[in-house]
Amino acid sequence: MRKLDLALELFGEGIAVLGNEVFQLTWLSHVGFVYDLSDFHRLRSFTYPGEGWGLTTDGRDLFLSDGSAEIRILDARTFAEKGRIKVRDGGNAVEKLNELEFVEGEIYANIWHSDRIARISPQTGQVAGWIDLTGLLGAFYQRDGEAVLNGIAYDSKGKRLFVTGKLWPKVFEIRVVPKHSQ
Repeated sequence: MRKLDLALELFGEGIAVLGNEVFQLTWLSHVGFVYDLSDFHRLRSFTYPGEGWGLTTDGRDLFLSDGSAEIRILDARTFAEKGRIKVRDGGNAVEKLNELEFVEGEIYANIWHSDRIARISPQTGQVAGWIDLTGLLGAFYQRDGEAVLNGIAYDSKGKRLFVTGKLWPKVFEIRVVPKHSQ
């Protein structure tokens, strides 16, 4: 286990590991950091416009969410914006994209203040399906309005998906199964 504290004025957000580097966003400060994976030594920093909510990688580029219906594609070396993915469910824009995770060729994004995760095609931006986590966290823990789904992690070797949230007392390992028609 390793821990690295940020300066008090920074609010750490999305993290992605690419190669031997850890990339981290800050929420409102427009600055991100790159650390060495082995010892968390800061290698460099970078800036970006807008807010930083979630971050993931496809193994080549970085994908950044900012709470809108768009995901920015960034060059992992220069941090230059290479493009944007406009996320839609049918014809409707999907707003409040938050935490991001690449899972088996799709981008999973939780929708802020909801119990849903969108499965997004990185090529088209279309939502391929929804993961509904309603009822996963007991009502006792949902008394605080900020106790919301806010974390997605994928173990590609074990094919395991983990979810958690702000103020949640635990991390859940879940298995996604297709909804059966009735």
